[in-house]
Amino acid sequence: MKATVKATALRVSLRQLIRHLVGYLGTANLVLVLAAVTGVLSGLIAVVLKNGVAWIRGAQHVDGVPAWILPTTGLVLTWLLVRFVLQRKHPGTGIPATLHAISKRRARLARPTMLSPVLTSILTVGFGGSAGLEAPAVQSSAAVGSNLGDLFKLDYRHRLVLIGCAATASLAAIFKAPLAAIVFAVEVIMIDLTTGSLMPLLVASLSALLTTSLFIDPEELINAGRMLSAWDGTVLAYVPFGILCGLGSVFFAGVYRGASSLVQLPRHKGVRIALAGAAIGGAVLLFPALYGEGFEWINALLRGETRGLDAAGSLGSLESIGLLAHPTYKLLAMATVLWLLKPALTGLTVGAGGVGGIFAPALFCGALMGTTYIAGSDLIWPGLHLNEGHFVLAGMAGLMAGILRAPLTAIFLAAEVSGGYDLFIPLMLTSAIAFQTAKLLRNNSIYTQELADRGELITHDKDKAVLTLMKLREVVENDFEAVHPDQTLGELVKAISRSRRNIHPVLNDRGELLGIVPLEEVRSVMFDRSKYETTQVRDLMVLPADTIDLADRMDGVMAKFDKSRAWNLPVTEQGRYVGFVSRSNLFGAYRKWLQEFSSE
Repeated sequence: MKATVKATALRVSLRQLIRHLVGYLGTANLVLVLAAVTGVLSGLIAVVLKNGVAWIRGAQHVDGVPAWILPTTGLVLTWLLVRFVLQRKHPGTGIPATLHAISKRRARLARPTMLSPVLTSILTVGFGGSAGLEAPAVQSSAAVGSNLGDLFKLDYRHRLVLIGCAATASLAAIFKAPLAAIVFAVEVIMIDLTTGSLMPLLVASLSALLTTSLFIDPEELINAGRMLSAWDGTVLAYVPFGILCGLGSVFFAGVYRGASSLVQLPRHKGVRIALAGAAIGGAVLLFPALYGEGFEWINALLRGETRGLDAAGSLGSLESIGLLAHPTYKLLAMATVLWLLKPALTGLTVGAGGVGGIFAPALFCGALMGTTYIAGSDLIWPGLHLNEGHFVLAGMAGLMAGILRAPLTAIFLAAEVSGGYDLFIPLMLTSAIAFQTAKLLRNNSIYTQELADRGELITHDKDKAVLTLMKLREVVENDFEAVHPDQTLGELVKAISRSRRNIHPVLNDRGELLGIVPLEEVRSVMFDRSKYETTQVRDLMVLPADTIDLADRMDGVMAKFDKSRAWNLPVTEQGRYVGFVSRSNLFGAYRKWLQEFSSE
């Protein structure tokens, strides 16, 4: 009893403290403070993720555990953690799960999400799962920002800014690229870059960067260093390369989704884990470069070091066969095999229940594409002498632009990790061409395709964004008095006298909507008492101009109102009557959401 009283008193004191703090600082200054806190916590999340994975890998190296069994071990441990510790609440798919929370849950993420993606992804990636840590970092950090906003009773718009701060801080911490991280929040999380959001994003980005600068080993990050040789001005070579990156990004997305769907065909979770673990373990055994995130191999390719790609000698037995005896052809074959396998292994990892993202695999494949392009160019045009490091970096930007549909993020990230903006023009050219090529073939990214199919994707288009955020159930009015088709005119008149509405839904015994009785249909006979017993409701009812299903998307609802020109339309769910939606109620809800969604 005493403990309950103390807990209640503590909650009351906390609410009073929050109220005084909000009143003293004001909302704008409070958001800045919370942005700094979010940045620090996001930086610590990145530290835990990176160092946790590095520790697991170091322990494996000491114990000499066979590499092929490790991915299965990671998937099994992840499954056990989700089932017995997280109570079967799988953290989800990282950034898509965060975007879904923004569009359908009013920018609210559950409290357990602050920790569950961190723990599960450390196990998945640490034991060799072919995925990245960026998406879990963003998801955990977004949950921190969202719950801080809830704690201080901030509205949707400010919670969205804090989620943007979390995404910014996560990428700034992992890549040490604060400007690219801010652009990522604008392009992917859909934060409007205004005076009200820019300062919180900057504060969060810098806070995270300072937090992680002393705690993460540079070898665990992309470490291009400063490119020693300046760009030589060879523009034309980047044009076909950009097209190849665009085509490659579409292929990457297709293979990823296909592998993820394929491994989910077996109903039993253990079968999925066994199949995915065996495939990933076998691939890692043959090609160690496919293990985990692969940042160390990206760094090696940026330095022009390619020998380690075939560390297991997987293609050694084929060197005596034809073209593979030539080192350039062997490199082409090796890089191509790795490029084809990486998205498939990532799809298997995530599809089997592992937790990780596609950011790192996209960068890995981009680096391989640059290496492959250089090797192919050397064979076709031996005298061209293109800079390998430049194309590895451009390949990373191009694949990221095409896969994530974030060309500006790709450009700034590649520029920042390379230590300067000397390669800005080729990076812009490659990213822009890759983005447009991929967009022509497939409109949405891996992150947004499923949400777009369901009409739940937030975009920078304010009208579409507000319609996505609106929920039909919240604007349904159910104070219309229903009548039965067998009722008489006299009973209908009594119902009219009791109602404040001028429409009455006509329902059968199962609650299904048969039609409506507008007041104007009754006005001519309602005072003729001689018809009170002889005329029935079925004689007076008419079909509505249109009917809305409770599962309809809001843009479809608006289209039905525009087409029918009706003021009220009935709403049904699986044929059963639910209520009505009016133009005025929709307009009021639309304005309210627009005010909340728009920045100051």
